[in-house]
Amino acid sequence: ARALTPQTAETDAIRFLVGTQSLRYDNQIHIIDFDDENNIINKNVLLHQVGEIWHISASPADKGVLATCYNKILFAQCSNIELIQHSKLEKKKFFLYLQPAHCCNSKVMTCAAVWRMPKELESGSHESPDDSSSNTQTLELLCHLDNTAHGNMACVMWEPMGDGKKIISLADNNILLWDLQESSAKAVLSSSAALEGKGQLKFTSGRWSPHHNCTQIATANDTTVRGWDTRSMRQIYCIENAHGQLVRDLDFNPNKQYYLASCGDDCKVKFWDTRNVTEPVKTLEEHSHWVWNVRYNHSHDQLILTGSSDSRVILSNMVSISSEPFGHMVDDDELSDQEDQHQEEKIKEPLQDSVIATYEEHEDSVYAVEWSSADPWLFASLSYDGRLVINRVPRALKYHILL
Repeated sequence: ARALTPQTAETDAIRFLVGTQSLRYDNQIHIIDFDDENNIINKNVLLHQVGEIWHISASPADKGVLATCYNKILFAQCSNIELIQHSKLEKKKFFLYLQPAHCCNSKVMTCAAVWRMPKELESGSHESPDDSSSNTQTLELLCHLDNTAHGNMACVMWEPMGDGKKIISLADNNILLWDLQESSAKAVLSSSAALEGKGQLKFTSGRWSPHHNCTQIATANDTTVRGWDTRSMRQIYCIENAHGQLVRDLDFNPNKQYYLASCGDDCKVKFWDTRNVTEPVKTLEEHSHWVWNVRYNHSHDQLILTGSSDSRVILSNMVSISSEPFGHMVDDDELSDQEDQHQEEKIKEPLQDSVIATYEEHEDSVYAVEWSSADPWLFASLSYDGRLVINRVPRALKYHILL
């Protein structure tokens, strides 16, 4: 499994959505609800009957709506028929067989669609059915994002602060901006841009910035990271050779508008200031294989999650480039004279960046890591073998950040 997303619409429930990939069985979306009080994971299953799920994202405005990118097998008609003569010498008879000159060509296309889950499953539930397979329900298709003329879909991004009506998809070398209309039952392509030039021109990932009134996105193709203005669909910055090998993922700092994180097959995680892209601001080299995912914590941007093909999840404290590089600030009025002196001494030296914890519960490549949108101290990771692990930020660090 590779597809993981938190439920992002405003809710108190700790919920993650996981998409499966299977050629032999029905593909499914697993709704994972975490009961924090009782430390119990509950699961509901929805059928995704159109193909293997490679990417999933939840609407920020409607907790019942989500989008998926999935594989669809297209069969080409056989145009040439040749006659093959077969002889059974003992009976002296000849048989004619009709056979395609070449085996029927099949093509795998990665498509995208917007779905709605059943109404009773929209909110977090702490009760799972006794037999999930007998209670499996099906997603309601709202609309397809038609990519027939544009190529294979790499990912789908919802406008972070919007009403859930704008969505961007990356298809091969195309950026497609869609308007969802008629309660998301219709997707209208409002604008697009094409990546031109030499080298590998297929997008691998993208991220919509929550800053600048949601008018910027970042994309990755090959070893390059680019910024785009969604109003004009023009490139606004370019980080060539951002990584020594393929760039796998991107994420924006939620609190610092020009800061962007990237990761890739060179085993590195890099942090950029998009106003000056000649050199990264910081580089992490803690993984020993491809880094598939990098995620900023939504509330405390010094906390960075990464997942890798080395089967590890690493939680880092990048405090020096965070929005609170000198630690948690308190009002002067709340400090006594002694505390005031101690605080002044403390802020003279920035806190040091460090690896907080390395999680090794996975036995296979970790393809996705995500923070919960309901609890800033909780996160999930998903590996190739389908194992989902939910962890918490260590309590000591939590209180250090808060206090």
